[in-house]
Amino acid sequence: MIKNNSYVLVTGGAGYIGSHACKSLAKNGYIPVTYDNLINGNKNAVKWGPFEKGDILDSSKLIKVINKYKPVAIMHFAAHIAAGESVTDPGKYYRNNTMGGLSVIEAAVACGIKHIIFSSTAAVYGISEINPITEDLSTQPINPYGYSKLMVEKMLESFSTAYGITYSILRYFNAAGADPEGEIGCYHKQPSNLIPVIMEILAGKREYLEIFGTDYNTQDGTAIRDYIHVSDLASAHVLALKHLLSGGTNILVNLGTGQGYSVKEVVTSSTKVSGKQVPMKNTSRRAGDPPILVSNANKAYDILGWKAEYTNIDDITSTAWQWQKKIA
Repeated sequence: MIKNNSYVLVTGGAGYIGSHACKSLAKNGYIPVTYDNLINGNKNAVKWGPFEKGDILDSSKLIKVINKYKPVAIMHFAAHIAAGESVTDPGKYYRNNTMGGLSVIEAAVACGIKHIIFSSTAAVYGISEINPITEDLSTQPINPYGYSKLMVEKMLESFSTAYGITYSILRYFNAAGADPEGEIGCYHKQPSNLIPVIMEILAGKREYLEIFGTDYNTQDGTAIRDYIHVSDLASAHVLALKHLLSGGTNILVNLGTGQGYSVKEVVTSSTKVSGKQVPMKNTSRRAGDPPILVSNANKAYDILGWKAEYTNIDDITSTAWQWQKKIA
């Protein structure tokens, strides 16, 4: 139910995480305005508010849309996210993610928008020898994707000092799963993340899973990651919005479960929830892949009162499988 009729502009709102944030916004009484060029987003994911087709690099269109709705804040998701691709096509990432981020921030300033919630990433940390990862660790990205996001973080700091905007920077780990109510999920045409890839294999859309490295110093030799349910990410964005609207100061927090699962554990879970086997092929490690990446999200709890609800990998893979069956 709409309580306050406050608009929130959501760049990339037709994408995976952005669409889940739109649903969470609507549940909390806001009207999400999706601004998306639909290159990676899907129009079918826009269900809870107006849709405006546009590119974040199109400053005049962006300003026109902001002035039309006069949102109380901007949630900025629109970005390219494939770390591997960023190495082979860095210009695509610096142009869209970094320059696009600058375009959004400058449009906000031009239109008098004072609050920005930014979708950042744990990729800004690079390869960390310390786990769980806390926000005070140094940022040393190992690919253009991580750098492209880190540069937007720095721009937000600078623009906050110069123009008084406030921001929430949310660095999240491995987004996974789908809306438990089955309304939206991962629409990626060629997903590269582990769980969506497994789901496509289970649905017969791919032949097998490549496991990149089985000789890590972990319990089963495969890499360990922190998988956070997309609905938990969405709720964190709404809490970050409320924090800023209530006069809260700038924040930078990790979003994760604090629990790591290996590649093989995720495969086992996916087999369990689907009743199907996942064909696998072992291959060599990918350059730059650390053995373990797990978050410490205590700061998000301390500031926002946020804590992941989905911490069991079976609960996460189950929602992903239900969504995959729906779109298969």
